[in-house]
Amino acid sequence: MSSANLTREETALRAQQVSVSTIAVDLDLTGAPNPDVTGFPTTTTLTFTATTDQTWIDFIGESVLSVTLNGHDQPVVWDGARISVAGLTADNILTIKAVGTYSRSGEGMHRYVDPADGATYLYTQYEPADSRRVMACFEQPDMKARYSFTVSAPAGWQVLSNGAALSITEFTTGTESAEMASGAVAGTTADPTAQGATGPGVTAQRVEFAETLPLSSYITCVCAGPYHRVDAVWTGQEPAVALGVLCRASLAEHLDADEIIEVTQHGLDFFTAHFGFEYPWGKYDQIFVPEYNLGAMENPGLVTFTEAYVFRGASTSAQHEGRANTILHEMAHMWFGDLVTMKWWDDLWLKESFADYMGSHASVAATKFTDAWVTFANRRKAWAYQQDQLPTTHPIVANIPDLEAAKLNFDGITYAKGASVLKQLVAFVGEEAFFESARRYFARHAYGNTTLDDLLTVLTEVSGKDVHAWSRAWLETTGMSTLTLSVSGDDVTISQDVARPHSLQVGLYGWQDDALVAQSLVPVTITESDTTVTIPGAGDAALVVLNEGDWTYAKARLDEAGIAAVSAGLSTIQSPLSRALVWSSLWNAVRDAQLGADTYLTIVSKHAVNESNIALQSGVLANAFYAIEHYAPISVRDDLRAAWLDTTWDALWQAEAGSDAQLAWARAVGEVASVRSDRSADLQALLNGDAKPPSGLTLDTDLRWHWLSSLIAVGAVEGSAADSELERDNTGSGRTAYVHATACVPTVEVRGEDWHRAWEDTSLSNEHLSAVISGFTSGNSETFTSPYADEYFERILAAWQTRSIEIARRLVVGLFPSADETDRAGAWLDANSDAPGALRRLVIEQRDHALRAARARSATHA
Repeated sequence: MSSANLTREETALRAQQVSVSTIAVDLDLTGAPNPDVTGFPTTTTLTFTATTDQTWIDFIGESVLSVTLNGHDQPVVWDGARISVAGLTADNILTIKAVGTYSRSGEGMHRYVDPADGATYLYTQYEPADSRRVMACFEQPDMKARYSFTVSAPAGWQVLSNGAALSITEFTTGTESAEMASGAVAGTTADPTAQGATGPGVTAQRVEFAETLPLSSYITCVCAGPYHRVDAVWTGQEPAVALGVLCRASLAEHLDADEIIEVTQHGLDFFTAHFGFEYPWGKYDQIFVPEYNLGAMENPGLVTFTEAYVFRGASTSAQHEGRANTILHEMAHMWFGDLVTMKWWDDLWLKESFADYMGSHASVAATKFTDAWVTFANRRKAWAYQQDQLPTTHPIVANIPDLEAAKLNFDGITYAKGASVLKQLVAFVGEEAFFESARRYFARHAYGNTTLDDLLTVLTEVSGKDVHAWSRAWLETTGMSTLTLSVSGDDVTISQDVARPHSLQVGLYGWQDDALVAQSLVPVTITESDTTVTIPGAGDAALVVLNEGDWTYAKARLDEAGIAAVSAGLSTIQSPLSRALVWSSLWNAVRDAQLGADTYLTIVSKHAVNESNIALQSGVLANAFYAIEHYAPISVRDDLRAAWLDTTWDALWQAEAGSDAQLAWARAVGEVASVRSDRSADLQALLNGDAKPPSGLTLDTDLRWHWLSSLIAVGAVEGSAADSELERDNTGSGRTAYVHATACVPTVEVRGEDWHRAWEDTSLSNEHLSAVISGFTSGNSETFTSPYADEYFERILAAWQTRSIEIARRLVVGLFPSADETDRAGAWLDANSDAPGALRRLVIEQRDHALRAARARSATHA
């Protein structure tokens, strides 16, 4: 096993032997604007007690320059991931001087140069274990410390960390005072500016930040660059909390800071009131950063977000709702995760499940986005259902033996299933008991680490219910229940294939003036495999919906009568949450080979145009295209593509001018146009200005790139057309779109270049790698991708061993040969039983997706 892959057992032992109190980190980032400078000086001083005479410190970087223990120089014993230290006493001060590496993978200290203006931007991203790429540390969540950061950077930059800046001192690089200020080591490089500033005489700044409250290493953070900043304040507690919203300068015109601040203020009002614990981290900065691997990260006092939430062009209300949900998700982490942190990654759900639940709950309770549970029911739970049916599914409280396993545990089980069962928990214990338990949990464990039992203890105290039994049924088991129904008179029998306790509601619908209208709603508790309840009017109902209100976590099937009813009248159901549950039921039936893709497309084509909830509509349109490409037999696929292109094109022109629906249909047209060329001439005319777009539709940069890439993928225009589009949009997003568009050219030569570039060009950033991969697999790609299936399985193990886990994951997942008729994946798994568990998991999952698609195709009429 690689020394970088820390295990649960060895870190638990280290936590027993070592107790850290403070960590001071000094970073010299003055050289960042120089592209020839690959690394940065980093000096860490750790103060800790020990009951052992030796331990190790985690660090991954270019070099370790010196190790000093209790004032005495030590030999540097470093294997590339661990610095071994011997001669510890009861009380220790350890200083490590090293050189970190600027990253292009979004791990550690990521460096980005904005093509729009040439400006350099830095940010850190650590979870679960990449703070060791920036500082020497104890890389495990249960070794919390008070951190003090000092950062040297070019003058004029915004420099941020978790705490507030205490002092800012300007200095000139290349002088003795600059060397002392930066913490650099004299004589360690031939060129004294090679790892420092861009040259002598450059003005720089040294920023000293306030010491933090106790934190785990993975939620510390540093950002630096000429970021645009908008300031505000939240006055909900004393002293008032300073708020900041930041993005790259070239995106400033697109930053709708007012809405972000409004959501932030409402969220802080809600959480401090309901959690009974004041916001503890002083300030609250939120920064949108480029080439981010996640949606966001809950660094206390400095939350980082993907720039995808800075909407350059037209955006739907669903996109704004999604951003608000993420803001509130990360804010919930200020308590669930930052204030109280899981002891090890087994209990990752103790923060992620709660934050996922709270994102939707607070959106509904505290903001204008009151349909958040609708989106959750239809889209977030779809992620959970998909993950929970894979062979690699796991309990919400997972078995995580090492860091590689932890990295892949940020999945639909830990987030969406966990949040789903918390919704069931709230129904079980009551909302007030739930929040009272949270208040006691924070008060009892503030700044500490917890396990499952700590939470169950307070829940039991407050509710008086057998929460441990609930936990065994929901948190400590795998899989989900599939609920089916049969109606005999007014008797409704609900069956479940996996027996669990469910508190749910049954809704009855009848026809009224060609609309499906809710007639009654009955709460039901089921615990057995079969439960029969008498519901007056059930025998005459046109539609019976299980789990109305989405209380529980289960796949709820429609019976034959129900499918007939929603086929005729789905879009007439008044409640968007009820429609979400029906759409979800239909999609699950397609994935499970219970409903053909062709039947699903018929229902979508009839009702999606009348779907008034944009989040539901957008999700359904995406599912429709996915069903065609993955769940429809090849013999009918092209006919379904043609019909779907007609549907999306007509809906685009019929949609209300300037509406969210119009934008959703325009995006859907672009998707199907990447595999069917019937409307290529029309789209080209719109892009060239030779034809007018539908009234109200703005052909912004994002939509233009989307349509252009599709035209290139079907060979309707040359790849060189992307050159002129890049001149129009020579920004960071435009550069990424250009990489994707030029990789879409449907020739053997270009797709071959894509293949080799993805595996072999280590200069590609994380986003550009994904752009190349998506180009390689775009359009009618099987002709181009199938010749590389054997080579894929020859390459993946070496890639896993030599590339960072984020880059390796993108390669393994993105380039998997989904048309794997000879089951090469199965053969590889048989032959590589000793491969790293995290790599095997990815291959197992991709194989299962391919097998599921094959089964689903059997349910479609060929």
